[in-house]
Amino acid sequence: MFAILETGGKQYKIAEGDILEVELLPEELVKKNTASLSTVLLIQSDKDVLIGDPYVKNAKVKAKVLDEIKAKKIHIYKMKSKKGYRKSQGHRQKLHKIQIEKIEIKASAKTKETE
Repeated sequence: MFAILETGGKQYKIAEGDILEVELLPEELVKKNTASLSTVLLIQSDKDVLIGDPYVKNAKVKAKVLDEIKAKKIHIYKMKSKKGYRKSQGHRQKLHKIQIEKIEIKASAKTKETE
């Protein structure tokens, strides 16, 4: 079983037990080092495929927040030739390292999607 999850403007193909680095999750989603994400775009199990419109109703992904980390530093350098203009800037994106614990979907969502 796998799912496609959207968070931070990006889409991730996930399965139970996967470890991901995603953009910093909002505080209302993270409680006691666990996160519950409901922006599931697609779920494929052994027998059927559920496609959301845009999200699968009654589907949630439970994840354990392992750590809050920073990504590798990126350097931004701007220059205009013959003008003496030079600007240097750096940025490190904050990330959450999460482990997918469970992909769950209620039975009512399965029956409504297949009709």
